[in-house]
Amino acid sequence: MSDLARQYDAVNLVADPLHGYIKITKRVNADSVAAEQDLLDHPWLQRLRRIHQLQSAWWVFPGGEHSRFQHALGAMHLSGEWARRLYPNLGALTDDVPSPACVEETLRVAGLLHDIGHGPFGHFFDQNYLDRFGIDHEVIGRALIGGELASTIAALGASPSGPLAAGERIDPRWIADLIAETDLPGAPAPPWVKALKPVLNGMYTADNLDYVPRDAYMCGVKVGPVDIERLLHYSFLDREGMLLHQHGAQALLLFLNARLYLYNNIYYHRTVRRIDLHMREIFRETIDRILPGNPLDHLDRYRELTDWSLIDTVDRWRHEGGRAAELSHEWGRIVKRELKWRLIFEDYYEFSTAPEAFLYPTPADYVRRIREALPASLAHASFEVDLASVDPRPQNPFNDPFPVRIYNPVSRAVERSAVADLFRRLPIRTTLVRVFTDETAQADALRRAVERAL
Repeated sequence: MSDLARQYDAVNLVADPLHGYIKITKRVNADSVAAEQDLLDHPWLQRLRRIHQLQSAWWVFPGGEHSRFQHALGAMHLSGEWARRLYPNLGALTDDVPSPACVEETLRVAGLLHDIGHGPFGHFFDQNYLDRFGIDHEVIGRALIGGELASTIAALGASPSGPLAAGERIDPRWIADLIAETDLPGAPAPPWVKALKPVLNGMYTADNLDYVPRDAYMCGVKVGPVDIERLLHYSFLDREGMLLHQHGAQALLLFLNARLYLYNNIYYHRTVRRIDLHMREIFRETIDRILPGNPLDHLDRYRELTDWSLIDTVDRWRHEGGRAAELSHEWGRIVKRELKWRLIFEDYYEFSTAPEAFLYPTPADYVRRIREALPASLAHASFEVDLASVDPRPQNPFNDPFPVRIYNPVSRAVERSAVADLFRRLPIRTTLVRVFTDETAQADALRRAVERAL
């Protein structure tokens, strides 16, 4: 009985509101072989506990306090589910496929680490600080996977399903290749790794199949069903790539509509955009005072930078005087929801054809139209035009890097017409057009003028 009970020494269960229990491997009797628990306890992973999953939307949705750490656990779990589902296909597609445990653990670690490079406020940090260095959180993540985390990844000895085969080890580069949308420079990844890239890249992945239902649940926003089990069950690998059996097509449509609903009602919520507009005015200058430069050159300092540390740091600046105190005051306004920008106009557009979607006016075009229509009394009025666009499906689904391929069980073939029919039910692009002003006295007059202009 003791031998049978030993399996419980190697795996822990972590309760999760979305997936039930998530399995985590752990060391057995101080074994020198690493386990997933070593990665989870690493400072870089623990740092994700202090970075919100929802960028700035947690200021709008009180329940949306969940972190990147929780999402990483969920993506790890789903990646493992994908691995077990797809492994039987791999041997028929390519030679030299490792053991089931090795493939499962490789995908699980890729899911766990796919967001490891994120900074405070997530993608906002990419767009409003990292852009100056020509990098994003994925570049930083690859540096960590091939650097500080590499030795732990290479020492992993088991998946929740069992130990790796004798002589097997997980190459950190496999993890980086799975996460990256494009092929990385250097030696090409093994064919089996390339075959599994759609698990973390594409229209439905271990990433978005976790964050869509998780964000909706935590925020209390009701969306249509996200049938993860059905999508996984009807997905399989073929020489053409990842295929979706036609019996899973409606589940994909439901998921894509749920994802679109979340973008328009959580991620692009009008107050979230007001917060982002306010933050954008002070964000670069704030980070410049905290980080000495490119995070790749200052990883120790970057590891200390989180949502929590940033807000705590700027709060202390109020005692310093000068520009630091001014920045602290503006951050204090955001925290107290005393937002600078007020919404005065909103409209919503859906586009079903590429020309109208991608030749749509830019914010500058809207500003020009509004300025031309303003009366002389409002000629110098202050306002901002914000366009929040979502592309629910590819412009050309057949040229997408990770296209959806639907398998028809009657014809026993992949049919392009089935993909076209599915995506015809979704717009190519949706756009929320909003105009904000910080003019208090003239807000109503400006609103009327904007409505006439647009």
